[in-house]
Amino acid sequence: MGRTLGFLLLIVVVACGAYVYTKQAESVTSIGSTPQTTIDVTAVRNDLLAIARAEQNYFASNGKYVSLDELRRSGDISIPTRPNYGYSVEATDAAFKVAAMYSGSDAKAPKRMTVDQTMALRID
Repeated sequence: MGRTLGFLLLIVVVACGAYVYTKQAESVTSIGSTPQTTIDVTAVRNDLLAIARAEQNYFASNGKYVSLDELRRSGDISIPTRPNYGYSVEATDAAFKVAAMYSGSDAKAPKRMTVDQTMALRID
């Protein structure tokens, strides 16, 4: 009787662990319909944060924020070309907003992601 109860308790604990694991895995892969979309979105998030850090570094050196083209010309950033995504920067002397726009066919992929001088990433 004691072994049977212990075995049943083990099965319940393993089932609970599997349930929690699958729920966490769903939250990771819920961005997009395919694993490739999830990988692309993660890469674009990293690109946005890299551009924002480059803007902050440029501001620390020059006292203003600049366009993406100016960051590239000055050598502060080199962003790889990503299929289905385009980047833009709206910059003033005191603020900036970096945006990535999705143009692919995956309906579940975020259409627009932005980051600003507060380093807050927003998904629209």
